[in-house]
Amino acid sequence: MKVRALEVDGAVEFTPQVYPDERGLFVAPFQGAAFSEATGLTMLLAQSNHSRSRRGVVRGIHFTRTPPGCAKYVYCARGAALDIVVDLRVGSPTFGRWDSVLMDQLDLRAMYFPVGVGHAFVALEDDTVMSYMITSGYVPDDELAISVLDPELALPIPDDIDPVLSERDKDAMSFSTAAEQGLLPEYARSQEIAHRWSLR
Repeated sequence: MKVRALEVDGAVEFTPQVYPDERGLFVAPFQGAAFSEATGLTMLLAQSNHSRSRRGVVRGIHFTRTPPGCAKYVYCARGAALDIVVDLRVGSPTFGRWDSVLMDQLDLRAMYFPVGVGHAFVALEDDTVMSYMITSGYVPDDELAISVLDPELALPIPDDIDPVLSERDKDAMSFSTAAEQGLLPEYARSQEIAHRWSLR
């Protein structure tokens, strides 16, 4: 497993070894030992999610109120996507910064999203399937969104993509509005929650 720290504090890219043969391939996108060595944490799985999107679909920027907080481990099982992490944690050394990872069904890269950050992705092909492992169950009242098209963040939406957004994402608030309303997670609290989970 190759590991690369991303530009957002605590976010990590994982590239597993892929084993192809005449039958197809085998790969382990998540490996607990490699994850713990890279992050110092234990991934406590509460729910797994699966999404399928056509080319041009843009989902996000989604984040969870902290507390309760939520971390994610995401990979692309089919198709291709540009996966984006945005640091929304007030007090973080990388607050307001983002990084992206090209995910596809060839290299099967994965990304760890630490507690308190935002997640968005752009489907680059039809029938793009994203698989998520998350550390808390879905509670609608705890799930918030910031506009993926906010010019203040200037996320790397490809020029040849005409973004297809849900109504929720079309109506999402700006980054500055979320900050003004006190909705952004705090870095120290996010770190505390992640480490508490890991010590259970």
